[in-house]
Amino acid sequence: MGFGNLPIGLSGAVTLVTVPQLLAAQGTPESAIALVTTVALIAGFTNFLLAPVLDWRLSRRTYAIIMALLGGILSFVLLLQTRDLELLAVLVLLQSLAAYLNQAAVGGWLSSVTSPEQKNALGAWLQAANVAAFGVGAGLAILLIRNLPPGLGAGAVGLLSLVPIPIYLAIPAPPANAKLGHESFRAFLRDVFAVLRRPTVRWLLFFLVMPAASFALSNTLSGLGGDFGASEEMVGAVSGVGVAIAGIVGALLVPPIIRGFAVDRAYLLIGAVGAASTLLQIALPRIPATFALGMIGQNGIQAAAFAAVNVLTLRSIPHNHPLAATQYALLMAVSGLPLAYMQAIDGAAYGHGGLTASYLADALISLSACAVLAMLLWRRRARAGVEASGVV
Repeated sequence: MGFGNLPIGLSGAVTLVTVPQLLAAQGTPESAIALVTTVALIAGFTNFLLAPVLDWRLSRRTYAIIMALLGGILSFVLLLQTRDLELLAVLVLLQSLAAYLNQAAVGGWLSSVTSPEQKNALGAWLQAANVAAFGVGAGLAILLIRNLPPGLGAGAVGLLSLVPIPIYLAIPAPPANAKLGHESFRAFLRDVFAVLRRPTVRWLLFFLVMPAASFALSNTLSGLGGDFGASEEMVGAVSGVGVAIAGIVGALLVPPIIRGFAVDRAYLLIGAVGAASTLLQIALPRIPATFALGMIGQNGIQAAAFAAVNVLTLRSIPHNHPLAATQYALLMAVSGLPLAYMQAIDGAAYGHGGLTASYLADALISLSACAVLAMLLWRRRARAGVEASGVV
């Protein structure tokens, strides 16, 4: 089931790694490359606006298959359109939206066909598959494009998005909710907004928008290898294979961890450990080995944090909830916001005081967020008078 989440990782590999590689090779200015990449990231925060469609009329399995097919087609087309930057930006946005909507359909669907006991493992494997697909896709896509005849390589990359379709066909799929499919659009919107009124959802929106475990440095360190004297070859190897392995291991460590902690507590523990490891980096010498340690450690811990987010999100969705995909997409979109604003903060700190300032800003803000959320969790549980199960 976790490997049903492959398209989101493959999409990221194409839009965030392969497309920039192709644009750079043809001499496209860095500012234009950054703009195309930013357009791809916009889908991560806006896809929830379209996600309610995934709970209407058709089954979520049908939507998952449609979005996987659409993502594969768009990957093929955009890889052939790198000379037309305006068209490329539109295609990149559409391809990213298809991938995120596939993720929402899969998450909402699987939350309805798994027991509460299975959701810990499912959340971990959804993240492990995401990381694995990104790592394999980033390494494989450029090889296929460079070593196969023109068009055939792009087609092969597009076909990768279709790999999980046999998995979808093997998993039971509840039919679409009959009530939602026959009510008026206004009534449907009323049901969608009712999701936001659920106390659990409102709490998780606040909980996940805080930068307790964002580790934005994991996304910027790959561009700072020169600060450590690391060669381009080493940066590529660590950022590819090293990060993929670290991410898979980090994600799969979460189920054992949350056997001893409530999931929200485990998320804050992961955040605190990640922030402490960032502070430790300040004291280490700026050598290639330290770069490798930082990249692998930051990405492994970040993968664990996102696996915990998956578990929190899956657990927050009531069984057979008619708007499961909507709620899944909303919470996952919010969980990605700290990556955006913390990356901006880390970048500003780097501009003012170099790597040490960036490390300090990232770690101290994360530790502060962990402390605030831990205090709020304690107060919520004290008011309830009972030990919560992880989603309160």
